[in-house]
Amino acid sequence: MGLVVQGITSGPVSDKVCQTIMCVDTAQHQRLRRLVSRAFTPRAAERMRTACAAVITELLDRHSAAGHCDMVRDIARPYPVPIICALLGAPAEDWELFSGLADNISKAFGDNVAASESAILRAWGQLDTYVEDLIARRRHAPGDDLISELVRIEDDGDRLSHDELVNLVAILLNAGTETTRNQLAAAVQVLADHPDQWALLAENPGLAPKAVEEVMRHFPITFAGLRVATTDVELGLTLVPAGAYVLPNTAAANRDPAVYVDPDRLDIAREGPAPMLTFGGGAHYCLGAHLARIELAEALKVITRRMPNARRTGPVPWKPIAGISGPASLPIAFDAGR
Repeated sequence: MGLVVQGITSGPVSDKVCQTIMCVDTAQHQRLRRLVSRAFTPRAAERMRTACAAVITELLDRHSAAGHCDMVRDIARPYPVPIICALLGAPAEDWELFSGLADNISKAFGDNVAASESAILRAWGQLDTYVEDLIARRRHAPGDDLISELVRIEDDGDRLSHDELVNLVAILLNAGTETTRNQLAAAVQVLADHPDQWALLAENPGLAPKAVEEVMRHFPITFAGLRVATTDVELGLTLVPAGAYVLPNTAAANRDPAVYVDPDRLDIAREGPAPMLTFGGGAHYCLGAHLARIELAEALKVITRRMPNARRTGPVPWKPIAGISGPASLPIAFDAGR
């Protein structure tokens, strides 16, 4: 739908995007989600917790002695890619290749697709070739990874086709990298601006799951979700006709004073909050929400403990708020040596 808003209703980028699970029609989306959800369980995500802690620890090891870094460039940007490689069963040494492909494929979901068309298609073609080889190897010798699980999944004789598998991995690579790296950087920014909350999490790592919910409510990197009305809908005194594009402001809903007590206050120990809307809702609720929560929780536990007295040392420009936003850079200093 973001493509339509930009006037792109056909062509090779539109064809690729419209084949993904996010964009197929209702019946096909429900079918794909029914099959795929068996692989995206809390138990499957939990298996990645050790990998998350290891990756973030290794990244911090490179900068702890210096006492400063750019959180976006040095930590948040590289963090999710080795985890996605481990999840898919791709060799760990291919993380830099995956990172570059994710950077370009993510442009298909940005606000200037036409200008990036050649880079998008080149990266998507490379990824298709890479994933097709991974799938072929897993069909021959299944392992304990997501691709093997997706190959094995069957429901009443129905299973994912080869093209559906390839498209699913492509969207996972994009969604599983861009969202996590941007939300992690945003979380570090807002916690650094609230040193009492930073110290509270460092001293009480068990608060990490609550901290993830709170920073994603208070400081999200997605502000809205474009939708199309399938029937006429009345909202208050406004009629939204079938076929109209609607842009619900989920970031504003996350600070609704009718739902949250003192909604503008960051409180990582907040009790009994209503669910935040940053992962979406309904039929399109984020399939990777379990893994994203674990990735962010493990990263924030290690970062707040090993980067005491963290403070911003320069401006923090953000990317455009259309699509996935977040800090473009985040210079930060902290007490060295942890």
